[in-house]
Amino acid sequence: MAGRALRALPRLKALNRLQVILQHLKMSKQTDSTAEVLLEKKGGAGIITLNRPKALNALNLSMIQQIYPQIKTWEQDPETFLIIIKGTGGKAFCAGGDIRAITEAGKVGDELSQDFFRGEYRLNNAIGTCKKPYVALIDGITMGGGVGVSVHGHFRVATEKTLFAMPETAIGLFPDVGGGYFLPRLSGKIGYYLALTGCRLKGRDVLKAGIATHFVESEKLPALEKDLIALKSPSKEKIADLLNSYHMKCTVDQEKEFVLDEHMEKINSIFSANSMEEIVKKLRQDGSPFAMKQLETINKMSPTSLKLTLRQLREGASMSLQEVLRMEYRLSQACMKGHDFYEGVRAVLIDKDQSPKWKPAALEEVSDEFVDNCFKPLGNDDLRL
Repeated sequence: MAGRALRALPRLKALNRLQVILQHLKMSKQTDSTAEVLLEKKGGAGIITLNRPKALNALNLSMIQQIYPQIKTWEQDPETFLIIIKGTGGKAFCAGGDIRAITEAGKVGDELSQDFFRGEYRLNNAIGTCKKPYVALIDGITMGGGVGVSVHGHFRVATEKTLFAMPETAIGLFPDVGGGYFLPRLSGKIGYYLALTGCRLKGRDVLKAGIATHFVESEKLPALEKDLIALKSPSKEKIADLLNSYHMKCTVDQEKEFVLDEHMEKINSIFSANSMEEIVKKLRQDGSPFAMKQLETINKMSPTSLKLTLRQLREGASMSLQEVLRMEYRLSQACMKGHDFYEGVRAVLIDKDQSPKWKPAALEEVSDEFVDNCFKPLGNDDLRL
């Protein structure tokens, strides 16, 4: 009997050790390298690190639910002077929202397809209204949801590795996360062009389009972060001065012309049309290689998404960020009830055959009445900010 008890001792010890380790992991969750988001206070800065490098730091609901209260806490904390957000892994800042999880939930009518958009848009609003200077280091891929957690903040620092896009029309969605607010406010009709075609911008072009506020070499970001952390109770102006000094020293691609410069006249005239059919007609009439390429791209997109997006931007141009997010929440729920979002995700992200079968398949078949319905208030289910 005693022998058996003795033999069980090492096992008990191992079990205890496991419990101690588990307890320790629970306590250090905030800085545990396996946590999906790291929230740390360094010097006068609150630092948010998106930590899902294998998933290109895509945002899921649990990350959103950790970041939101932390921003609210830091906003009230007199010892926190700025908030920095960045991603790990060297490839992406944040490639978007966790679309797969939303798709699975939406298919079975799970509440996640409401909770995710609610949580995400509330976070976008918290960033857009944040009283503390908010610095996003958008190094690498920055798309969709990644744009939402950066573009509404005071400062967005791009690098030569930044790759920006709002590619939602290709998956039967629309450029949400406040896209209806920031896109129509870019110069000319750039925002409409980016929203409808999903065009990607790289490096310094992200600054020139007005999406980033500063441009710094990727390898200088750790030094910049260190200097931001070291600032003694800085004002927003002090932070701007530091960012400007790094920005001025950066000469990468300084001479390069903005990639859309030569097409701006066409973009402004074509994308100012007030219907998708009209935009398509103008592209056809123009007939230039640039116009034909845009036509080809637009023809691959969900006709429903295109119509929702054009109206979203036209209405969002004169709305507050809060009104835009409320409108976008209504659109998100309409997309969850429709066909194209699931089909787009299947074709682009799951089966990867890149040949979605949109329903309806043509712009002419998407009625004004259908579009109007997508914008209708949801009563008690409307987004509350």
